[in-house]
Amino acid sequence: MTTVAVATATKAMRRPARSRSLRAWYRNGTLMAGLVIVGLLVLAAVLAPWLTPYDPVQQDLAQALQSPSSAHWLGTDKYGRDVLTRLLWGARVDLRIGFLAVLIPFVIGSVLGALAGYFGGWFDTVVMRVVDVFFAFPFYVLVIALVFILGAGESSIYLAIAAVSWVSYAKIMRGELLVAKKQDYVVAARLGGMSHARILVKHIGPNVLSQALIYAMSDIVMDILAIVTLGYLGLGIAPPTAEWGSMILDGQEFITTQWLQATIPGLAVVVTSLGLSLLGDGLSDQLSPERRK
Repeated sequence: MTTVAVATATKAMRRPARSRSLRAWYRNGTLMAGLVIVGLLVLAAVLAPWLTPYDPVQQDLAQALQSPSSAHWLGTDKYGRDVLTRLLWGARVDLRIGFLAVLIPFVIGSVLGALAGYFGGWFDTVVMRVVDVFFAFPFYVLVIALVFILGAGESSIYLAIAAVSWVSYAKIMRGELLVAKKQDYVVAARLGGMSHARILVKHIGPNVLSQALIYAMSDIVMDILAIVTLGYLGLGIAPPTAEWGSMILDGQEFITTQWLQATIPGLAVVVTSLGLSLLGDGLSDQLSPERRK
């Protein structure tokens, strides 16, 4: 009976703590604003086939360069395609590639950085020298150069971003591990005979991974900007697939007469970047060491 009473009291104490923690997340205005913006963008992208009745690639030259109307809220492009429809379908492409392109470098960089920081020695030296070489060149220059070599297309974008972006995660995780491996709980785990793999995965990983997750939000912004830039340069997704960069490219020649064609996809990039930046800042505030104490 005493054991049951203790367990009941423990559960009762945990509930207020969880409630306070959830309230702290809800009260984080920056985080909530980012979630709302990103959530609406993702929802619009997912529901794109049902939000407009038009085909994003089907041409109708008789309706080319129409001004905004009840039939075409943002007008039509030079091929008679509905701009709003292509904007929504472009969000599907750019957001999908932006989010998926982060996964590979996140995993590779986090693993290599964690191993380098934990074990040190020659492996740490080799990894960090490679990281220094990549950091000597601008991110966008390397991505554009690699896509130019590999050829335009979605697979080339994934490979180029993965080859360049992993170094940031490696540097972040290495720094976190250099500090974490000296903590008392890690030393105690070693003295207790735990394997290195178990210490890294079970004890250190959950405590240091938050910084890499926070950086991933800003990394998605960089990836989306890279995708749009590649599309604008003709190195991205092949036409006639709807994509924000190619929409800006197609619309720039009509900037004085049909300015919405280039401006709207540009604004979509800005709003997406703003939402992801707010989300990253909110997570940074929420997961900071001072807040977790």
